[in-house]
Amino acid sequence: MKKILVTGADGFIGSHLCEALVRAGHDVRAFVYYNSFGHWGWLDSADAAVRDAVDVFAGDIRDPHGVRTAMQGCDTVLHLAALIGIPYSYHSPDAYVDTNVRGTLNVVQAGRDLAVERIVHTSTSEVYGTAQSVPIAETHPLVGQSPYSATKIGADQIALSFHKSFATPVTVVRPFNTFGPRQSARAVIPTVITQIAAGLDTIRLGSLHPTRDFSYVSDTVAGFIAAARSDAAVGKVVNLGSNFEISIGDTVALIAELMRSDIRVETDDRRLRPGDSEVERLWADNGLARELLGWSPAFAGRDGFARALQQTIDWFVEPTNLARYKHLRYNI
Repeated sequence: MKKILVTGADGFIGSHLCEALVRAGHDVRAFVYYNSFGHWGWLDSADAAVRDAVDVFAGDIRDPHGVRTAMQGCDTVLHLAALIGIPYSYHSPDAYVDTNVRGTLNVVQAGRDLAVERIVHTSTSEVYGTAQSVPIAETHPLVGQSPYSATKIGADQIALSFHKSFATPVTVVRPFNTFGPRQSARAVIPTVITQIAAGLDTIRLGSLHPTRDFSYVSDTVAGFIAAARSDAAVGKVVNLGSNFEISIGDTVALIAELMRSDIRVETDDRRLRPGDSEVERLWADNGLARELLGWSPAFAGRDGFARALQQTIDWFVEPTNLARYKHLRYNI
């Protein structure tokens, strides 16, 4: 990989990915969302050596001209830019179509015209909906149970259609419930940690019974890099998951145990999805990633999950990090 463009570089996973690529010696261009403050999102918190090494391009993934400009001179594109908050997708679905579907079209169209050597497009386990069979393989039916997941299904299909129609070298990676330092408190693990760290003994959450397959961010990042290097994965969809299922309720209990906190959980109706929109069960089959990418999670099983949670807790409880989060306010 000569020069790598990372879209969504200012976000949770994207910033970790940029750091890993720079530390591995790659030439990285970071596509961040333009704003008049000159903020680079989570890249502003990266080590100075990382910030100095990345070539930052501020733009908007919805603008095809900016996307094409950013992609000039890059042979590999790791496309992570997206709107991801499920509650906000109920509120503003049109923004998700523009960003997730049209943004992906801009990436693959420019990639085709510029003859880039590899595009890795980011999907999500939400496209499967509630598991109809477990563990969930890449052949599982796609079910859009929220406007967010519906637009990600559309984005995936746009990306794959360019491979089938024009031989554009696209790989789709499908992360399952990535967590770790810097994650938004819209996600359940940061929500629990920040409330406990703030001294609350009553935690406000949504549903506790759904199950998830949580993946630590360093494992997800390693999967992206492996996908970018794998010729065998071109034209394929590949799950990135831990192959470990745990309920939200049991996750909350494990976090409380690790934080040595005695808590009770109170249901906050604002945090509940509409009934038919809730994804009740997710559990990844990661066999194809092992076969095509040579990838396997370093934080696997319950023990690996606990180790990753402890690293996440350690980051969030640092006062400067905790101060970034509004633990008393629910933001969609």
